[in-house]
Amino acid sequence: MMQLPARYDHVGSFLRPQYLLEARAQKAKGEITPEQLRRVEDKAITEIVKFQEDVGLQSITDGEFRRTYFHIDFLEQLGGVKTDIPVTIRKPDGTEELAPPVIRVIDKVRHAKDIQKADFEYLKSQVSAGRTPKVTIPSPTMLHFRGGRAGISKDAYPELDPAFYDDVAKAYGDELRSLYEAGCRYVQMDDTNLAYLCDEKMREAARQRGDDPNELPHRYATFINKVVAQKPQGMLLAMHLCRGNFKSTHAAAGNYEPVAEALLKEMDIDAYFMEYDDERSGDFRPLRYLPKGKTVVLGLVTTKFGQLESKDALKRRIEEAAKYAPMEQLALSPQCGFSSTVHGNNIAVEDQRNKLRLVIETAREMWGGN
Repeated sequence: MMQLPARYDHVGSFLRPQYLLEARAQKAKGEITPEQLRRVEDKAITEIVKFQEDVGLQSITDGEFRRTYFHIDFLEQLGGVKTDIPVTIRKPDGTEELAPPVIRVIDKVRHAKDIQKADFEYLKSQVSAGRTPKVTIPSPTMLHFRGGRAGISKDAYPELDPAFYDDVAKAYGDELRSLYEAGCRYVQMDDTNLAYLCDEKMREAARQRGDDPNELPHRYATFINKVVAQKPQGMLLAMHLCRGNFKSTHAAAGNYEPVAEALLKEMDIDAYFMEYDDERSGDFRPLRYLPKGKTVVLGLVTTKFGQLESKDALKRRIEEAAKYAPMEQLALSPQCGFSSTVHGNNIAVEDQRNKLRLVIETAREMWGGN
């Protein structure tokens, strides 16, 4: 198993600067070209790389500054996949919720082109020696979970197993290989589905689609392992378990127990970023399934609100988690990114800095090291 660059990390996305949001709006109206937008993105990425390095992070992302949504922008570039842009729903209590996008498999899934390579090459060119550029991509399970069998063409895939899972794994393997050739050694897959399967509402929705929520985590572990089998040697592959992060809201709650064994024991992933920023994630007992050699990154610091956590409280929670998994197999991070979609969480830019510094200081005091 590969080891993380440090005992502290982050999930990847950052608040977009206003000038980048304005440029994206101009591009949407046809007022600037894609090339002009890319130059603005380059500038913003150069700045966010410096921000991360100044804070003291060891793994560095491009902030997902070239994306509107953490998943759609990637998935729709796979051959055979069509996505419909999600819409915002205003609920009766006045809060907003992002309706899940419809992701449909309309043909055989294939790696039609390198998706992240050029973006990674620019990121790598900006990252200082000794730091690790990290690429974040959506989990392949997202091509199945949202629509289930009904979201996957029966013409292309009369049977899902093994053809659909093999084709998706091959497409992901091709992408990982193209990134590896460009020098990428750290990829994080963002997975909402396993976290959603901890939530009884989501479990019921899966039943309605004809899936068994008790069987799905094991099927997804096998699916992910097909991707891992294609991973180039020497590449660290992590997974972030996300419970929804649109404008400081969440979509799912529930203890990790229903998925823990499949997630931690059966899946051949190097590291797991697990959200534990409040009571909706339950206790740390599911960590007892963590085998030797793997790392769980505890997402104890919330990115949803600006109020800073107490360092002493964080240390107590790390010690609590260490009752179930060895201290040397734990690390610390915020629970999610600061801006999983272009809209961003309801948090100030300076709060990002303060939260990350808190993570780094706490981790150094708990585990030592730089």
